[in-house]
Amino acid sequence: MWFKLGKRAAFWLSLAILAYAWGASPAQAISWEGERAAAIKAYQSGNYAAAADRLSAALQIAERFGPRDLRLPATLNDLGLTYFRLGRYDEAEPLHRRAVELRESTLGAEHPDVAASLNDLAFLLVVQGRYAEAEPLHQRALAIREKSFGPEDPAVAGSLNNIASLYLEQERYAEAEKLYERALGIVTDKLGPGHSYTVASQNNLAALYDEQGRLAEAEALYQKALGAAEKNLGPSHPQVAASLNNLALHYDQQGKFDKAEPLYRQALGIARKTLGPEHPDVAASLEHLAVLYTGRNDFKEAESLHKQSLAIRRKTLGAEHPLVAQGLYRYADLLIKMGRLAEAKQTQFLAAAIRKRNLEVNLAQPMTQDSSDPKRRAVHKLKTKN
Repeated sequence: MWFKLGKRAAFWLSLAILAYAWGASPAQAISWEGERAAAIKAYQSGNYAAAADRLSAALQIAERFGPRDLRLPATLNDLGLTYFRLGRYDEAEPLHRRAVELRESTLGAEHPDVAASLNDLAFLLVVQGRYAEAEPLHQRALAIREKSFGPEDPAVAGSLNNIASLYLEQERYAEAEKLYERALGIVTDKLGPGHSYTVASQNNLAALYDEQGRLAEAEALYQKALGAAEKNLGPSHPQVAASLNNLALHYDQQGKFDKAEPLYRQALGIARKTLGPEHPDVAASLEHLAVLYTGRNDFKEAESLHKQSLAIRRKTLGAEHPLVAQGLYRYADLLIKMGRLAEAKQTQFLAAAIRKRNLEVNLAQPMTQDSSDPKRRAVHKLKTKN
């Protein structure tokens, strides 16, 4: 599971593993495995609605296995993560909380699987802006992992990264930097300089430097991450696209459009090739380019890109997803610059209505409008897992 938050911080999420079974019939087990396999295929293709349907069916089967069968919390966790991608935060939260409770009762409060569920629940809370609730969950997950695996394990680095990314969202830069540096040291030592986790950690630390205005340091680290990704993962790996995208944003924010555009284009090409033309990450890349063209006053191209991005997000994420509202706000910014004020007002009204409905359901704003600097809140991707 992978995605990027407002300040370009990537969180490391857990992936469900095949759990042990107690008392399940062979037919039920096969049926559960089939639904889960179909869900994974749909998720990886970007069809989150289909993945949710399959996981809902898998959950109905898993409920029959009983509360001590580990496939039940694993399915709850997967469905919660999928609902997150669909912007259905109110439905995701109870699933994650139940997964935590089941794993605690079956495995004990200090089991690493409990830490994984705590991690994913905390991530969901962060995206809703519920930082005070999220931090102790992330800290507990970290403590479990340090006790279970030792202080230098990559899983510990994952928790360090997530806490640092939480601090980055809160602009607690000094605290975030220490944790990012520790996480980067662990994954570099244990996994090597070319591992996707190492590349992600480099990108995260570079994003922190960007936020602090340490532009030269940020650019050098982005370049290092990109070089490592291309060398060790191959030129068409999604992590390469993530690194290209972040470096492009770095240039874009400085008004260096001629440097940013080819990197955005390259990232878009990789995303289309590896993920498919209608994947949400393709929509994100299209939006990045649209904002760039808006800044260059190339309004015709910007409008085409915005429309493509919105069409993909509505199809794959649903018309009420927060990213649809974000895209509409940015499209409205373009319309204002084009002098199409009536259309802009209507577009802003639609975006505000989506945002309001999400606020009412989730009690927090998952994405903020920042029309004064839309690039600062651009949504990006780093492929990471726990």
